[in-house]
Amino acid sequence: MTVQSYYLPRSLAEATALLAEHGPSLLVMAGGTVVMPLINEGVSTPEKVMGLRRAGLSYLRREDGALVIGATTPLTRLLEPDVFPLLREAARHTATWSIRNMGTVGGNLFVPPPAGDLAVALLALDAQVRIVRAGGERTVPLSGFWTGFMQTVLAADELVAEIRVPEPAGRVAFRKFGRKQANTPAIVTLAVHLRMVGDRVADARLALGAVGPHPLRARQAEAALVGRPLDADTVAAVSELAAAECEPFTDAIASDWYRRRMVKVQLARLLTAMATEV
Repeated sequence: MTVQSYYLPRSLAEATALLAEHGPSLLVMAGGTVVMPLINEGVSTPEKVMGLRRAGLSYLRREDGALVIGATTPLTRLLEPDVFPLLREAARHTATWSIRNMGTVGGNLFVPPPAGDLAVALLALDAQVRIVRAGGERTVPLSGFWTGFMQTVLAADELVAEIRVPEPAGRVAFRKFGRKQANTPAIVTLAVHLRMVGDRVADARLALGAVGPHPLRARQAEAALVGRPLDADTVAAVSELAAAECEPFTDAIASDWYRRRMVKVQLARLLTAMATEV
C-alpha cells in the first residue's frame, strides 16, 4: 500500500494537533534518512505521513549556559564553531555529508544500533529532551528516553521538539571505532565526560553506542571512577566493568564478543589519553 496522505505542518502546534487527530496511524518523518528507505523497500507501508521540515523546529541557540537544539536541525549544523566540541566531533563522524545535510538531531535519537553516534555524545552531556503534545509538554533526561530496542517513552500523541544540552563542566572525549576511518558503521562508539577535582574524578559520564539496544550509560564503570585518579589501575578496572555491563549484539559488522572486547580496549585508550590532559 502506498502513502495516501502527506501532511506538512507549518508550526509545532499544527503538528501536535495532527498527531492528536490521527494518533499512531500517522508516521512522523523529519529528515527521512531512516524512514524513506523503509518505505521505498516496502518494509514500512504507512497510509499517512507527516513531515516536520517546515514545523519551525530547526534552530540552534545558547540559553542559560546550555545549547538548545531544535529536533529537525540538520546534523551538519552541529559542525558550526559555536557548538560544543564533543558534539562537533560526534557529528563529524556521523555518516556522510549528504546524510548529515538531510538527517536531523532529533532523528538521530530514533535510529537503530549500530547507528546513533550523535545520541551517544548527547547522552554523555546529560542532554534533556523536550516532548510536546497538544495542550501540554514534559522534559525527560535522555538517559531515560529509551525503553528498549526502537522503543522510547513517547506516547502516541507526542513529539520530540528540542534537545537541551548543558555546557560541559570538565574533560570530554569522543571515539568511534569502525572498520574504516570515515562513513562506517560503528563497532563501538564512546563518549566520556569527566569532572576532575585535583587529580581525582569527581563525576563521570561514560556513554556507549552500538553495544546495546540503544545508547547506554556504563553506570557501574562511572561509579568506579568517582573518587579515583586516572591511573593505570583505575583505567583497567573501569574498562573491564564497562565491557561487562554493556549488551553487545552480533551483526554483519562485528560479533558480540568483538564488540565487548573493543569496549574494553577503546575505553582504556580513551581514558589513558584523557589522563594526560592538563
